Amino acid sequence: MLLLRISIAKRYKYYDFNVAYKAIFEYIKSWYNRKRIHSSIDYRTPQEVYEAALVAA
Repeated sequence: MLLLRISIAKRYKYYDFNVAYKAIFEYIKSWYNRKRIHSSIDYRTPQEVYEAALVAA
């Protein structure tokens, strides 16, 4: 989670826990989980798997 800490948590000052929680959740959902590779899907990114499924359909 070092990447997360550097990318979002240290860039901003959050004065409310809920605001920080939502910002970090959105970061994980929108960027981090889409760009990083996953061993469960043959070391591809979720975006690559999604695009391959669209082509195959």
